[in-house]
Amino acid sequence: MDTLSLAANKRVVTAFLAALNDRRPADLPAYMALDVVDHNKIIHGEADEPGAAFDGFQRQLDAFGSLEMVSEELIAEGDRVVARLTVRGVHTGAHPRMPEPTLRAFEVEQIWVFTLDHGRIAEIRAVSDRLGMFTQLGWDWPEAGAPGSHTKLTPARLSSGSSTICHSGTA
Repeated sequence: MDTLSLAANKRVVTAFLAALNDRRPADLPAYMALDVVDHNKIIHGEADEPGAAFDGFQRQLDAFGSLEMVSEELIAEGDRVVARLTVRGVHTGAHPRMPEPTLRAFEVEQIWVFTLDHGRIAEIRAVSDRLGMFTQLGWDWPEAGAPGSHTKLTPARLSSGSSTICHSGTA
C-alpha cells in the first residue's frame, strides 16, 4: 500500500474519533462500513452481529456525558490503523453494565486496531484497561458466565494471586 493510502486510512480513523468526541453519531456512516464488525462486546453490550457497532457507540455516548478519546499515536500498515488512545469520561447516563449513573470519572489507555476497506472502517478490535475503568467508575466486574461476559477472570481470582487469565470467546 502506498504512503498516500496509509495517510488516507489514518485520516478516516482521526475523523471517526473526532465524530465520537464531538458527539456526532449521525456522521459515523461516513467512516464505518454499514456491516462493520466490532469485537468488543464486554463493554458496549451490543448485539454480536455486523453493523451493531453503531448501536454500541450510541450507547457509549448516552452513558458518558463527557467522553473524550485522545489519539496519542497512530500507526498504519496495509489496510490497518492502530490507535493508542487515552480515553476519559464521566458516567452520567444509563449503560448496559450499570443502568444508574455513578457520576464518577475514568481515564484509561486503550489500543484499537481498525481494518479499513474502501475508505471505511470494516472491523474494530481493541484492548483496554477494563478493570481499571470498572474500578474507577464503581462498577462490578462481570461474573463468569454472565450475559455479555467473555472472560473467566473474577475479583476472587484476582485476589487469589492467580497469574493465569483464560478467555472464552472474544473480548
